[in-house]
Amino acid sequence: MRLFFATDVHGSEVCWRKFLNAGKFHKADVLIMGGDMTGKAMVPIVSRNGGWFLRLQDQDYVLSTEDEVRTMEKRIADRGYYPIRLTDEEVAAWESDPGLVDTRFKAEMVGMVERWMALADERLKGQGIRCVVSPANDDIFELDPIIAAAELVDLGEQNTIDLDGFTMVSTGWANPTPWNTFRELPEDQLRTRIDELLADVPDKRRAIFNFHAPPYGSNLDSAPKLDADMRYVSGGQALVPVGSHAVRDAIVEYGPVLSLHGHIHEGRGAVKIGRTLAVNPGSTYEDGVLQAAIVDLDSKKGEVKRYLLING
Repeated sequence: MRLFFATDVHGSEVCWRKFLNAGKFHKADVLIMGGDMTGKAMVPIVSRNGGWFLRLQDQDYVLSTEDEVRTMEKRIADRGYYPIRLTDEEVAAWESDPGLVDTRFKAEMVGMVERWMALADERLKGQGIRCVVSPANDDIFELDPIIAAAELVDLGEQNTIDLDGFTMVSTGWANPTPWNTFRELPEDQLRTRIDELLADVPDKRRAIFNFHAPPYGSNLDSAPKLDADMRYVSGGQALVPVGSHAVRDAIVEYGPVLSLHGHIHEGRGAVKIGRTLAVNPGSTYEDGVLQAAIVDLDSKKGEVKRYLLING
């Protein structure tokens, strides 16, 4: 059985399309999206004096034609942001009422996931490839029922999924972060959640963990150190472990055959923790590059045959 695992695409339209196309291209039996699907920001494109004005990556743009606007909208969406056309009056209203911004941001995230699930049902039809998607800490709770309603996509979160003699359990909840995101738990509560997920797994050694948070101190969790003002220390060159103790302890105790992680974009790599292969494919979604892991599993022996980290 071949797994294709990617994570942390953060709203990148091009990365999602690559993910859906990867199954057939890489002859995968199962596609797994590990979470943090949604984008982190909106980019206003403001109508003014017959043109369109925007600021992207500290650079100002002036667009004069509809074709230019559509090209820019695609560029923004492929980088994982939401392009939003606004008038000056709407911008002023947003500035005076942050609630309008939050409402629109949530609507954009929900609309994107609805489109992505429809595209998955279209692209995967007739291919015989399973697809599992799990929201993670940056994803709002309203996404779960949308994923669950898709015809050809399985919702991973809190579900036990049989994969050719292996059992995959998934959670996108993570240990606390400085950003107070949607799905965070103290370590003891995260461990309780993991134990509850494993309760119905018949053979823990044939389990596949799909846990967004990487294990603490594994090098899959090395992230730039921040100071008290949330600024990078040493220009982002100083790295510290920020993963989960609960996840690491669960891997050591249960010894699953495979443990899939994301969350820390810089933590690309694979390590052995006891008998378990733990993998974080990393993420460079803003460049339109899909980083992923291909893992071949031997269903008879219950072990990993080979793995490969790829960019595409």
